[in-house]
Amino acid sequence: MPHNSSKVIELPPPRYASITSLEEALLKRRSVRDFKDLPLTISEVSQLLWAAQGSAGARGRRTVPSAGALYPLELYIVAGNVIRLEGGIYRYIPDGNGLICLASGEKRNELCDAALNQSSIRRAPAIIVMSAVYERTASKYGERGIRYVQMEAGHAAQNVYLQVVSLGLSTVVIGAFHDEEIRKVMKMTDMERPLYIMPVGKS
Repeated sequence: MPHNSSKVIELPPPRYASITSLEEALLKRRSVRDFKDLPLTISEVSQLLWAAQGSAGARGRRTVPSAGALYPLELYIVAGNVIRLEGGIYRYIPDGNGLICLASGEKRNELCDAALNQSSIRRAPAIIVMSAVYERTASKYGERGIRYVQMEAGHAAQNVYLQVVSLGLSTVVIGAFHDEEIRKVMKMTDMERPLYIMPVGKS
């Protein structure tokens, strides 16, 4: 999705190795709803976003499989307490690993209200929000494309879970929210449908 009118904030480059094995990340993956009042770093935010939708090699490939390489997902971060990143709502730009600021200021309370007042959102230093433009995939695959998009969203969310373990962080998947209120808070386009909310922090 083009963002020609806004300046892209460059994120620190992701790392491609860690001391946590895949098997250990799978073993330790848990849903956690309570977070300490501690910040995330901008490097941690970069790593999480890259894990979910980042560029992975040549020809525009990403870190998750996508039917027809059509990439219907859009990724956002709501920053509340992130070192070197001002509070606000940002859209992730996979090409170049960057962010576009859509709204400045404290937005966690608004997001929490739109998600049935689930307190983990209010307490987390950062929240990942995932949406989908179903038409990107359905235009090629028809009604079955809806299933493909939902499969892809699951791939991306699991990548976040595993990356969280590697970083020594915690997260939980939230699927209960008012769609239209989330779309309004997050400044989503008319074509997008929210799918996942994932607050991230230290527990």
